[in-house]
Amino acid sequence: VKDDPDDARRIAAIDEVALAQQGIQAGRLDEAATHANAALKADPKSADPYTLLGMIEDQRGNAARAGGFYAKAAALAPTQGGELNNYGAWLCSNGRPAESLALFDRALADPAYSTPAAALANAGACALEAGQGARAARDLGQALALDPTNAVALAAMAQSQYTAGHYLEARAFSERRLAVAPASVKVLQLASQIEQKLGDTAA
Repeated sequence: VKDDPDDARRIAAIDEVALAQQGIQAGRLDEAATHANAALKADPKSADPYTLLGMIEDQRGNAARAGGFYAKAAALAPTQGGELNNYGAWLCSNGRPAESLALFDRALADPAYSTPAAALANAGACALEAGQGARAARDLGQALALDPTNAVALAAMAQSQYTAGHYLEARAFSERRLAVAPASVKVLQLASQIEQKLGDTAA
C-alpha cells in the first residue's frame, strides 16, 4: 500500500502547528510565524495556521493583518466554534461589535465546541458595546452559569451593573473579576469608579 502524500502533508502541518503554538506561548513570535507558515505550506486548506498567524499579528500590534488571518480561518472552517469565536472577538475589539454577534452565534451552534462559555462571554460583552442590553444580560448570565470565573463575563457584568446604577452589584462582580485574573487598566478604572460612587475613596 502506497503512503498517501496528502496524509503526510497533513501530519507535517499538525507538527508545525504544535511548534507554532509553543512559540507563541513562549513569546517567540518570529519562530512561531516560521512554523505557522510552514504548516500553511504543508496544508493550505487548514484553518489552524491562519488562526495562529492572526494571534501572532495581534501580539505584534498589527490589528488589520490579524483580522485578515482570522477572517481566512473562519472562511476555511465556517462551522468550527474556535475559529468563529476568534474572528468575532477581533471584530468586536476593532469597532464592529454588532457585526461580531453573528459569529458568536455560529460558534455556539458547533456541538463540538469545547468552550462555549468563552463565546457566550464575548457575545455578552460585545452585545453590551453594541447597545443590546437584553442580549448582553442573557449571554453573560449563561457564560457565568457555565464558568463562574470567566474574566470577560465578570468584567462585562460589572460594567453593565455600573452603567445601570447598581453599584453594590457592580462592586461584587468587579471584586470577582479582580480575584480571577490580572487586572487590566480598564478593569482597575471601573473598580475605582465603582468605589467613588459608593463613597469609598480610599478603596
